[in-house]
Amino acid sequence: MLELPHTLVGAAIATAIPNPYIALPLALASHFVTDYLPHWNPHINTELKSKGMISSKSRLIILLDSGFALMLGTLIAARFLPDVSRFSVIFFACFLAVAPDVAEIPYYFLGMQNVPLIKKLISWQRGHQWNVRPMLGVLTQAIVVIASLIVIFR
Repeated sequence: MLELPHTLVGAAIATAIPNPYIALPLALASHFVTDYLPHWNPHINTELKSKGMISSKSRLIILLDSGFALMLGTLIAARFLPDVSRFSVIFFACFLAVAPDVAEIPYYFLGMQNVPLIKKLISWQRGHQWNVRPMLGVLTQAIVVIASLIVIFR
């Protein structure tokens, strides 16, 4: 799943459940739950193994998606300022919702393909995803984004 839907699910959880002891673990768990939804994202593992590098198209998609997720997650959290505590819970929920993907960055972008823990995470995540064709996969993610925004701004 792209980072934007993950981020917004984390924000929706923390917006609906302000208790950090509940919201933060749920935000992390949401990453794995939402990866079971049918979705599409660039197949960078396949590109890396078959071509020895990640395509510029996939890099651009990742950069735009991650940048937009970071900006929107921060703006959603900032709505609760000057309540720094509430801002922090929402901001960290956004981060935890994408943390498993962030943990893969050294493998894909820093050449650290020999770190056993990261390799296990990647293998586990690849085995627990429901990847579909782009049209259906983007549509389902759009539904997740809209549903999350409804919860956030209700």
